[in-house]
Amino acid sequence: MLSLRERQKQRRRDRIFRTAIALFREKGFQETTATDIAKASHVSRGTFFNYYPYKEAVLLDFGAQMLAELREAAMAELAQGDPPLDVLHRLWERLAEMSERERGLLSPLAYEFLNPDPKRAKAAFEALLLGDLIADILRPLKLRKRLREDMSLERISRSLADVYLLAFLRWASYVPGRSLKDEMMKFLDLLMEGAISRSIRRTKITRVSALARAEG
Repeated sequence: MLSLRERQKQRRRDRIFRTAIALFREKGFQETTATDIAKASHVSRGTFFNYYPYKEAVLLDFGAQMLAELREAAMAELAQGDPPLDVLHRLWERLAEMSERERGLLSPLAYEFLNPDPKRAKAAFEALLLGDLIADILRPLKLRKRLREDMSLERISRSLADVYLLAFLRWASYVPGRSLKDEMMKFLDLLMEGAISRSIRRTKITRVSALARAEG
């Protein structure tokens, strides 16, 4: 059990987090300062930085919570026997919907992955393990040898996570009027076609060719 002091610290951190997210949504991330957050949270500016060393660190907690929700839904679907590729597609759809809805918060968060400070970039990768979630979803396919043998599960999964990041950044910066879900689904289908075992793809092609000859 947590001590009284630890519970007080956790409650204070939660209050700072909730206040910061509310201010980001109300005023905008760039327009909200650490002083604004501290004042609204009834703590000193120094206390804010004791819990969050920089403003973007609040968004790491926000992203981690969002990812935890996505993981819970995906694992429940796998547990009930849903096909992994169906689970992955639903994950992608939920991720796109959340990203569109929370564009104002996820845009500065996404840029943390590209931060020139290696410590901050590493903190973003360690807090938001989308690649690990994708790997957990695809692992049954890997075990059944339905994924390529010349690429590790980790490489395939991290590549998919990287594609999400780039697709989101491009969408948020240049074409927010378009559907992010449509863009992401196109990329997912393209990448998964390349990730499927070559032997399975050859089997599919052979079946299609045989069907075409039969119909001809």
